[in-house]
Amino acid sequence: MEISGRFCVYVLTLLVVYFLSPITVHSMIRHYKFNVVMTNTTKLCSSKPIVTVNGQFPGPTIVAREDDTVLIKVVNHVKYNVSIHWHGIRQLRTGWADGPAYITQCPIQPGHNYIYNFTLTGQRGTLWWHAHILWLRATVHGAIVILPKLGVPYPFPKPYKEKTIILGEWWKSDVEELINEASNIGTAPIASDSHTINGHSGPVSNCPSQSGYGLPVRPGKTYMLRIINAALNEELFFKIAGHELTVVEVDAVYTKPFKTDTVLIAPGQTTNVLLTANANAGSKYMVAATTFMDAPISFDNVTATAILHYIGHTVSQSRKTVLASLPPQNATWVATKFTRSLRSLNSREYPTRVPTKVDHSLFFTVSLGLNPCPSCNNGIRLVAGINNVTFTMPKTALLQAHFFNISNVFTDDFPAKPSNPYNYTAPVNRSVNAATMKGTKLYRLPYNATVQIVLQNTAMVLSENHPFHLHGFNFFEVGRGLGNFNQKKDPKKFNLVDPVERNTVGVPAGGWTAIRFIADNPGVWFMHCHLEIHTTWGLKMAFVVDNGHGPDQSLLPPPADLPKC
Repeated sequence: MEISGRFCVYVLTLLVVYFLSPITVHSMIRHYKFNVVMTNTTKLCSSKPIVTVNGQFPGPTIVAREDDTVLIKVVNHVKYNVSIHWHGIRQLRTGWADGPAYITQCPIQPGHNYIYNFTLTGQRGTLWWHAHILWLRATVHGAIVILPKLGVPYPFPKPYKEKTIILGEWWKSDVEELINEASNIGTAPIASDSHTINGHSGPVSNCPSQSGYGLPVRPGKTYMLRIINAALNEELFFKIAGHELTVVEVDAVYTKPFKTDTVLIAPGQTTNVLLTANANAGSKYMVAATTFMDAPISFDNVTATAILHYIGHTVSQSRKTVLASLPPQNATWVATKFTRSLRSLNSREYPTRVPTKVDHSLFFTVSLGLNPCPSCNNGIRLVAGINNVTFTMPKTALLQAHFFNISNVFTDDFPAKPSNPYNYTAPVNRSVNAATMKGTKLYRLPYNATVQIVLQNTAMVLSENHPFHLHGFNFFEVGRGLGNFNQKKDPKKFNLVDPVERNTVGVPAGGWTAIRFIADNPGVWFMHCHLEIHTTWGLKMAFVVDNGHGPDQSLLPPPADLPKC
């Protein structure tokens, strides 16, 4: 009887531990199916077929909780090769699911499918997914909403409701045809015809009947807006007339709250803000997304508009909409003020662990270039490169080459600094050789190495802002400035206490940004400018992170259904 009683107590204890463990209480396996199809769509008084997921533009939202496992079956029904990137998901040891074509996988060919399988380890907040091949992400994108674990509150007052706001660009022409034509003659394609807010531009001069997105709110309530910039090539200002916004998160990392009337958001970035509806029922206010561009190049100057309208018994259709006072499109001071206001929360629950020692100190110049091209306009092709290396895409996925030791796919000799230093931000004489070298060069890191990268913008050809995205990691922005980075003076001003943590960071025109991260994720990880035109021109590279000790620090084997090239 005593042994039986002890056994029952033992079993009961196991059951209690099992049912109260975080895995059983908080974690789920969530299944999604993405059918990639052509969909006829009319916008700006013009119709065309576009590539979509499940016929939706923007695409479906993935909703999960921290530590959930997500399985998404992507079925390719279109003529293009397809791959999907889950932007900002760490993909710890699951690089096979990261998605960039020819980096971590071969693309999904027409008529084939692939199941992306990953776990949302230690992440909560707003991220997004998008196609990562050709320029398909113009219409193939959507939100990822990662809720906190059950019972875990936000570190700010719980909002009444949450709304997702996806900002994008729209071309009346076929986007793939445009970039192919531009590539053939070595230049940039035309700018988009309008911006969009949740797929709608609002009325524009050449299509006044174009509908806009409507955002209903109740007086006195607070809402959380999950804002995503899915545009291909343009940083955007986001503003709601007559309202302040409180920033509480960027790139799925909580921030110290601060108030602003204008949000700056670059392609690839996400920003969560709190909006308090403090006007009367029936009121209407303009919501606007417009370009930030402080470089002398052409851009889409059509402002996307939506309407924030207060619902209630006194709603009046005739009430005028309060218009937004937008900053100038070259308002560098507005962009700088917003960027410098960002700080990590750095609380007891969400500490900021900035690497204080650096194992690998890298200095990456970010440049445009001009390479000879007999068939191009004026005999030259616009290109781009990091440390004067224009990245050449392989025909075998880099992660497969790394895992299976396939030779002649890449080299691991990416330069840690420029081979020929110069005055990077000074105006460049036209006689200077702006040509770049080509190569599929990677930079190798040992597991758990601490890395610092100074991203130095240059004036070669043209200096403009570059939003840089690093796959597989979050990083800390420890410093930024204008002019050339000063190795002796500038590190003394680094913020190593509460720098903003994110996955996509802007490198200012005529300046630099310094980031730090820990290479605790084995695999091959893409780093590139998130302006699609610059990625096309070669402004990209990749890190190969070696396995550590034991299975928990090693890349998992590839799944059986991994696409073949």
